[in-house]
Amino acid sequence: MQRLVLTLLVAYCTLTGSVRAQDPLPSWNDGKSKQSIVAFVAKVTKAGSPDFVPPAERIATFDNDGTLWAEQPIYTQFAFAFDRVKALAPKHPEWKDQEPFAALLKGDMKGALAGGEKALFEVLIATHAGTTTEEFAGIVKDWLATARHPVTKRPYTEMVYQPMLELLAYLRANGFKTFIVSGGGIEFMRPWAETVYGIPPEQVIGSSIKTKFELRDGRPVLVRLPELNFLDDKAGKPVGIQQHIGRRPIAAFGNSDGDLEMLQWTAAGAGPRFCLFVHHTDEAREWAYDRTSHIGKLDKGLDEAAAKGWTVVDMKQEWKGIYPPAK
Repeated sequence: MQRLVLTLLVAYCTLTGSVRAQDPLPSWNDGKSKQSIVAFVAKVTKAGSPDFVPPAERIATFDNDGTLWAEQPIYTQFAFAFDRVKALAPKHPEWKDQEPFAALLKGDMKGALAGGEKALFEVLIATHAGTTTEEFAGIVKDWLATARHPVTKRPYTEMVYQPMLELLAYLRANGFKTFIVSGGGIEFMRPWAETVYGIPPEQVIGSSIKTKFELRDGRPVLVRLPELNFLDDKAGKPVGIQQHIGRRPIAAFGNSDGDLEMLQWTAAGAGPRFCLFVHHTDEAREWAYDRTSHIGKLDKGLDEAAAKGWTVVDMKQEWKGIYPPAK
């Protein structure tokens, strides 16, 4: 009798373990979005199927801010830049009387942002240039080790979406190559993307400033210059994809109108295609915003998704959890 009970217990554990193992997206409720993802992956990976896509062509591109990690109440890279203004202020006494730096040093975020995109660009250039690429990577890593999200107080690297981490892993397990294609800085994302997302530096595409080669004390370095090189946002995203990857994606994931052209470019290709918008609808566990938001505005994208039959994830209804368990 004891042996029978033990056998049944082992069988039960094996069965339940097998059931869990069969679910590649455990943080997703069994709704339309999850079903459409699984169906697409099955379609393009089934050998002999008319929709089979060779592994070399299984390219999936992901926006970062608002798609893989939180972007409210302010983009993480802007938070980094604002902290850098304070750190660099002793070397720039002129900033005390120069906007938008003066407002930032006083803690007046509203005043600093009053200058719009021009002011933000000025801050980004002042805080991101003048170092070597290796020095900048170290600065980013050091900041992420101590910086905390202003609302949740969690490290920014824990403000990632657990369902999207599962999706990245699921796609890679099925022969996809996953890329980040973001308006954020390429050198800001590369130091941590592999640790957090499993995406290596060479598969990160983003905005960049100009860089030049120098010999410093006989040592070759790459120096970051105070001049924009490439803006990887909106219509720039398909351009960045072509320049860095050289293949059109068969799947693209975004959350805002800034990602619309990337999804349009993906959908226009021949054969099976998959496009998905993450719709921020959860004001309790995250934030709820779309058509009128100053950050992550999703307006034209929502309309086009409805017209084209793209997948739109309702975070509130379709995600069992938002962030990974706190460490």
